[in-house]
Amino acid sequence: MAALHAVFKAIQAKIKKHDCSRAILVGHNAAFDLAFLKAAVARNNIKSNPFHPFSTFDTVTMAALAYGQTVLARAAAAAGLTWDAKEAHSARYDAEQTALLFCEIVNRWHEYSGVV
Repeated sequence: MAALHAVFKAIQAKIKKHDCSRAILVGHNAAFDLAFLKAAVARNNIKSNPFHPFSTFDTVTMAALAYGQTVLARAAAAAGLTWDAKEAHSARYDAEQTALLFCEIVNRWHEYSGVV
């Protein structure tokens, strides 16, 4: 429970700093991650969850659109990111790779979509 409070406190500080009302979860299969997070919040009787209750950015969907790939390793490779199979499937590594994939897609979306 202390870990969730610490993470939420840091997120809430960023929300306040940027004058936002909620954080949006970014994940690879974000619906699963959000459900997991909501269950942990409920189990620990946490009253203030900084994440929007249903809005997410899902890199599975984004990568399918941008690269035709839904598997994180394949999407990362299609995006030109490095991938270390030995590190894969650890929570930290997959979260970092998901963040890099998200940024790559968003930062280059005008190239992928043809919209300037």
